[in-house]
Amino acid sequence: MSQAPLVLVDGSSYLYRAFHALPPLTTSKGLPTGAVKGVLNMLKSLRKQYPDSPFAVVFDAKGGTFRDEMFAEYKANRPSMPDDMRVQIEPLHASVIALGFPLLCVEGVEADDVIGTLARSSAAADRPVVISTGDKDMAQLVDGHITLVNTMTGSVMDIEGVKEKFGVSPEQIIDYLALMGDSSDNIPGVPGIGPKTASGLLVGVDGGLVDLYEKLDIVPTLPIRGAKNLPAKLEEHREMAFLSYRLATIKIDVPLDIGLEDLHLKQPDCEKLIELYTELEFKSWIAEVERDAKRAGQVIVHEEPAPPAEEQQYETILDQARFDVWLKKLNDAKLIAFDTETTGLDAQQAQLVGLSFAVKPGEAAYIPLTHSYMGVPEQLDRDSVLRALKPLLEDPAKAKVGQHAKFDMNILANCAIGGDQACGIMVQGVAFDTMLESYVLDSTATRHDMDSLALKYLGHSTTSFQDIAGKGVKQLTFDQISLEQAGPYAAEDADVTLRLHQALHEKLLAIPSLNKVLTDIEMPLVPVLARIERQGALVDANLLGIQSVELGDKLVALEREAFAIAGEEFNLSSPKQLGVILYEKLGLPIISKTAKGQPSTAEAVLAELAEQDFPLPKVLMQYRSMSKLKSTYTDRLPEQINPRTGRIHTSYHQAVTATGRLSSSDPNLQNIPIRTAEGRRIRQAFVAPKGYKLLAADYSQIELRIMAHLAKDEGLLHAFRNNLDVHSATAAEVFGVELGDVTVDQRRSAKAINFGLIYGMSAFGLAKQIGVDRKQSQAYIDRYFARYPGVLDYMERTRTQAAEQGYVETIFGRRLYLPDINAKNPSLRKGAERTAINAPMQGTAADIIKKAMVAVDNWLTASGLDARVILQVHDELVLEVREDLVDQVRDEVRIHMSEAAKLDVPLLVEVGVGNNWDEAH
Repeated sequence: MSQAPLVLVDGSSYLYRAFHALPPLTTSKGLPTGAVKGVLNMLKSLRKQYPDSPFAVVFDAKGGTFRDEMFAEYKANRPSMPDDMRVQIEPLHASVIALGFPLLCVEGVEADDVIGTLARSSAAADRPVVISTGDKDMAQLVDGHITLVNTMTGSVMDIEGVKEKFGVSPEQIIDYLALMGDSSDNIPGVPGIGPKTASGLLVGVDGGLVDLYEKLDIVPTLPIRGAKNLPAKLEEHREMAFLSYRLATIKIDVPLDIGLEDLHLKQPDCEKLIELYTELEFKSWIAEVERDAKRAGQVIVHEEPAPPAEEQQYETILDQARFDVWLKKLNDAKLIAFDTETTGLDAQQAQLVGLSFAVKPGEAAYIPLTHSYMGVPEQLDRDSVLRALKPLLEDPAKAKVGQHAKFDMNILANCAIGGDQACGIMVQGVAFDTMLESYVLDSTATRHDMDSLALKYLGHSTTSFQDIAGKGVKQLTFDQISLEQAGPYAAEDADVTLRLHQALHEKLLAIPSLNKVLTDIEMPLVPVLARIERQGALVDANLLGIQSVELGDKLVALEREAFAIAGEEFNLSSPKQLGVILYEKLGLPIISKTAKGQPSTAEAVLAELAEQDFPLPKVLMQYRSMSKLKSTYTDRLPEQINPRTGRIHTSYHQAVTATGRLSSSDPNLQNIPIRTAEGRRIRQAFVAPKGYKLLAADYSQIELRIMAHLAKDEGLLHAFRNNLDVHSATAAEVFGVELGDVTVDQRRSAKAINFGLIYGMSAFGLAKQIGVDRKQSQAYIDRYFARYPGVLDYMERTRTQAAEQGYVETIFGRRLYLPDINAKNPSLRKGAERTAINAPMQGTAADIIKKAMVAVDNWLTASGLDARVILQVHDELVLEVREDLVDQVRDEVRIHMSEAAKLDVPLLVEVGVGNNWDEAH
């Protein structure tokens, strides 16, 4: 018998690793291919390395396994497979088979079990085995015949390699995993036992899990940190440890329909490979297959698919005559697509380089507006072109479509004509925005940038700026590339925008409720947000500077306090060093682990440890909070003041969050904390100019009011209609006391219940938040639903509807699709159900504040009053108002905001006034 080793490839492991580790690749039609190419590259490498070996490439089969029946939460932590990975499975399997590799998928077990069975069967026949994998679980299979090879890293692991890496022998790996658990597979293990403790225990008792539990009395004598407390911990979690042992054990007796003699490599199917590689657009590999076939004497008939006929008529306009022709086309067109080219992505500071337009699919033009293009001696006069286009672009009756049109509107508003900075183009008539059309159609289906949309809806791969500027070029701006390159690139943007609109508009018209969200909410908001961004907010840089120094002093003091607790100096920002201090030196309980199996130092973990009154995590939480405030706000905000306006101009994003809420960036104003004194001081730096006040108008408990409206619960409706304190009213119901007798603690607990249920909080989560045991918190929840039965009915009704139709809706018809609502994985399904319950409330609140912004802006524009909206944060609008107009504006803003929607309960708007944002809030 040949002694060439049997090579067993863990296909599922490599699929995941290739997908996450390698650069993403897609075909011109948008099909992801990066993981396929990565796995096939590894297989081809293995084939060259082991030319005489039998092979098997093993993948997980669809459906559950015996481990799911053993432990319902097995692998529950693992996120669902990304769609971009899932679509690569079929072409990968087909390619593996076409390359001649035996491919195995066995239902009811995992790939590990199939590999384990084949490996041990081969080893029993004295044949060497090489398992190609990156999975540490496979170390339990290593013996004198079986070796692990990580093809991605080139590392080899034999018996000594296992001992060196894990500190235990291969025979103890299952025991090792049973003790420390495995977060990637949700194998629980024994809480608080990490890799070093697990290996120390097994080495100390010189055996496995059974030996350990028989020798618990000697554990306190072992040289392990916290050894005295380990026997009680092990005894408490004995059952979980042995369950973990069974979950971690790889089966080596899976019934298989094939034997070792069936695992021989076949000759590649060249015609099938060429067919697959053509679809996957692996062009260099097609040539390779053809060469191999020719050497083998095979004749392959392969024709490259004919490229699509060139239908684009793109023009770069360089003279007055052609500009006049296109100006007439634009005036005659019923709908025009427009786009700007600029020197940067900051709409308040970037300079306009050129404009592109499209009037029908395939017909577009680019008008350069700068003389800095290389090799172009003479162009149109910039100011003359802008003056000619101004009436067209400012005509509200001339329908226009853009992609992220708000950016282009701000660029044109800020472009100086004739050197007059105040004389820009105030674009009107933007009827459609393809970014928002896609977002409203399905907020979670794809990213909403032009490149992603073109691939998804047009099957078109757009030219990227990097394609024409050159790979690796970082500093080049659009006005620095050649006009020969710039023209087609810019014209394509306008053309694709027009074609995207045609594709997306048709889909929206088929769902009238969604089209209404676009036309009534999102599109009217675009010019409002553009004005807010241009207006900006005034900040006191000196005040921020003072606070930055003070925060720096506090950070130094906190650092010293952390060193004192730890007994040594360390880098507070280093997860590795922090992990050593927390878990090895101080012996704190391990609450969660990273994907690599290391004890986690994430913020949520530190917060939980801080709640348990461990001093160092408390200090670290304070340090992280203050450090973030300093780096993100007190240090950064002064740098973000626009030198032209002297103000900060945030950018608002309509197409980012899944539920419809606005987000902001540069700076992000949504995350300034308001519950801490330091956070409120940052708001104090947002100030009113001399002679003005800041007015902050905030919806009160809007999501709870929406809940009352959706649930039609009489108890909640009564509380809001009678202007009762809803948290006190809930406390009176849940704790069975009179409204006037509700204590502060009872109100706090009721508030946690009210908001917790909206966000799907469990009894366990509520118990932690209000400081009671799980049984008591469940009793509170049960009593809440008994007093407010309409809420429970709403939740159950929403879960059912979501499962049936795959989405939920806001009051105004905005949809949120829920791909995991019927997932077999309980964790994914429950997460989708929580989202289903919350999204209609959060999404409706987002719709209401958007409608309110439009209403307030329309009133301010019509009234001509010296007042303007300068900020929007969550459920709050901040206005800058001339002092003598404060009372009038306060009353009108309250009216417009409270009338933005008609609910079964009143919308309450709280309005404050001050010299800075904190005073007004």
